[in-house]
Amino acid sequence: MTTDTSGAITAPIAGQDTLQKFIFDNAAVRGQFIDVSHTWQEVVTRHAYPLAVKKVLGEMVAAAALLSANLKFNGSIIMQIHGDGPVRLMVVECDSDLRLRATAKLDTDAEIVDGATVPQLMNANGKGRFIITLDPADKVPGQQPYQGIVPLDGDDMATVIENYMLRSEQLDTRLWLATDDTTSRGLLLQKLPHHGGKAEATPVSEEDALDTWNRAVMLASTLKEEEILATDIDTLMQRLFWEETIRVFEPLHPSFHCTCTREKVGNMLKMLGEQEVNDTLAEIGHVGVNCDFCGLHYDFDKVDCAQLFITDAPAEVLIPPATSIN
Repeated sequence: MTTDTSGAITAPIAGQDTLQKFIFDNAAVRGQFIDVSHTWQEVVTRHAYPLAVKKVLGEMVAAAALLSANLKFNGSIIMQIHGDGPVRLMVVECDSDLRLRATAKLDTDAEIVDGATVPQLMNANGKGRFIITLDPADKVPGQQPYQGIVPLDGDDMATVIENYMLRSEQLDTRLWLATDDTTSRGLLLQKLPHHGGKAEATPVSEEDALDTWNRAVMLASTLKEEEILATDIDTLMQRLFWEETIRVFEPLHPSFHCTCTREKVGNMLKMLGEQEVNDTLAEIGHVGVNCDFCGLHYDFDKVDCAQLFITDAPAEVLIPPATSIN
């Protein structure tokens, strides 16, 4: 196994999450290992989710970072599941710096058993939808985010995303994801379009490239969930691909980051309308907003709310509909 020009795989910094990219030499196959456990702990400590919900949401956190790392634009990927089961909404957002936040919205009377599958949680009546939105940070006037919407097809999160990538991006993608209360890790492999070896010093036939892809998938498929949770990235890479010639790049470091601000919350209240805000003021004397991602509380009194509606500046919805208001 080869490494980058530094001659060694860079060890992760203590306390940091790690995303490790690699490619197979002379074959159109790329991969990424991720350990996003510190970010996941930031998410899970803010919410008392049932075990089955934590498993799916934690896998979404790892998957969102893996997909985001392959994007070539300045902006965010927003991964959502709109469900028709006891879980109504799951959202994970990851920007181009691999800063993540995540939340889930459950029915008030939801009863969720350990081991519940994605269909049981969010596709009870076959109406669940999986959505990926690409939202550029530097949009030109009139530009809308790209959004892909597909049925919620799969018994687990890895299968849902694999089906989405094949259907929407026509890109063979395989994922292995694992999450518990403290750890969230994963592996992504993608088969890239084969160009006949024109760019390589040693041309590779399409048949050989396909053999490499099949071998990589076969090796990765030997991973068990317990093994992924208990084993660090370097060890997993050595264990799986020690006979392969791969090139490893400098690691990236995902982190938890919530983008909520008082200004954005104010914009959301403006979108709700002056009448609804005034009704809340009349009832309880203030408007309180809790960010469902990080739990931060924003409070607006009568003077604050009056100032919101003085300006004619357009309001923009930047806080998702899961945010609670009281």
